[in-house]
Amino acid sequence: MRLFIALDIDGAIRERIVRFVDGVREFAPDARWVPPESLHITLKFIGERPAETVAPIRQTLSGIKSVPFDVTFRGHGFFPTPKAPRVFWIGIAAGAPLANLAIAIDLALEPLGIPREDHAYSPHLTLARGGKSGTPRWQKSDGPNHKFKRLAEKLSALPPPEFGTMTAHEFFLYESKLGRGGSVYTKLERFGLGEN
Repeated sequence: MRLFIALDIDGAIRERIVRFVDGVREFAPDARWVPPESLHITLKFIGERPAETVAPIRQTLSGIKSVPFDVTFRGHGFFPTPKAPRVFWIGIAAGAPLANLAIAIDLALEPLGIPREDHAYSPHLTLARGGKSGTPRWQKSDGPNHKFKRLAEKLSALPPPEFGTMTAHEFFLYESKLGRGGSVYTKLERFGLGEN
């Protein structure tokens, strides 16, 4: 099973993002755009694991302590750089509570044999991919990528978009299954913030 942990997005903010994407998608027609129902804020990518590991992961995540916190969606950018873009994203501002939740999850899962992240947590919301990898870090294969060139030109003439603020009350363990139209995400378990 391919697993990850993420925050879901408030419906009103998702709608604003969908309207934004509908207005700019034509400027990057060769990019792979994330379906609206698949938008989420990744807290931890676990990867391929046997089905029997789901129960201990659930048990471990149920012990994570956090409080609800606000998440603001604004602006946009490209990973790893605007000149060699592979990913088009929306910015996320949530301060220490979001980063602390991601760190707590990372540390809690390490005893289960799930490796810790080797880079600082960098929250963002992926809208489109122009390459094979979605990692924000520079890779040897990175170079000029023209899939986002027109999009970057159009966006540079516009003010940074504001999509709103939501309060995160929960996070989820997801399963990701590859399908013909891309990945399909299924929520396996909900974990409330401030409920422990």
